Amino acid sequence: MLANFRIAKFIIVIRPKEYLSLPKYKGSTFRGGFGHAFRRISCAIKSKTCNECLLKEKCVYSYVFETFSPNDSETKKRYPNIPHPFIIEPPENEKLHYKEGEILKFGLVLIGKAIDYLPYFIYAFNELGNIGIGRAKGKYYLETVLGLDNENYTEIYNNKDKILDNSFKVIDHKTIEEECKRYKNIKSISLDFLTPLRIKHDNRLTNRLEFNVLITALMRRISLLSYFHCEQKLDVDIKEIIECAREIKVKESTLNWYDWERYSNRQDTRMKLGGLVGNITFEGEIATFFPYLVLGEYIHIGKNCSFGLGRYELNTPSGNKKDMSSLK
Repeated sequence: MLANFRIAKFIIVIRPKEYLSLPKYKGSTFRGGFGHAFRRISCAIKSKTCNECLLKEKCVYSYVFETFSPNDSETKKRYPNIPHPFIIEPPENEKLHYKEGEILKFGLVLIGKAIDYLPYFIYAFNELGNIGIGRAKGKYYLETVLGLDNENYTEIYNNKDKILDNSFKVIDHKTIEEECKRYKNIKSISLDFLTPLRIKHDNRLTNRLEFNVLITALMRRISLLSYFHCEQKLDVDIKEIIECAREIKVKESTLNWYDWERYSNRQDTRMKLGGLVGNITFEGEIATFFPYLVLGEYIHIGKNCSFGLGRYELNTPSGNKKDMSSLK
């Protein structure tokens, strides 16, 4: 059912050329600057919007940032906002100030067809370093890019040689199936939300997370990413899966609402983007849901995933969890 679903994880390592001033949550800052840099290096006709452009169906920028639904798409009316095929995972710390020469790392997740465009992403982050980022538009060097290889990250690109090594691991359905074996016979699972979770339920952001609400949002995201970026329609009965999810109950929860704001250059306004952070434990006949929950660790869940929101890690009752971030 996930035969074509592909994911690749990277770490971008940068070194400031000068003083950098960044907010506590850096995902939106990198996402905004990255979008500007990506358009700068890849858009052929910068005077037009993607909607007006004749090249939109063949343009890398249009695909990554303004993915268009085919005219005959079944999902066009139901889901006008197609999820981006990338996620920027900011550092886990809340460090505000970086001196010249100090290392800063953040994660990048590419999904499906976007993996083939990795060189564009690297070039765009390099260009962002020349443009500058943060309040003072501090500039940086893109020093190296690391690719996930099993559970370790190895160098696949550095700014000296400027040669890209494509030996990084691509996570596929076999990887997900193998990881699911870690949860055999488990009837209870915890999700540690590391970045704010924003899920709409009954047309409003929910501050109470039930398992069926979680699964509904997760299945919708998986389905859309699979259809638009992995060229495969998810062939499962989503309604039945959501109905079964109603039987899974909350055992305990320490989730709380975390408020924060970001400034949007595109909309010229400050946006409130609060969400749930903390831990929640579910119990019941949960084995059916593990392929989706494991996949969700990689692709995040909820709104604003492209700049790192909705990131979680699974944790068993014995405290067994993986850590592949290397961003601390």
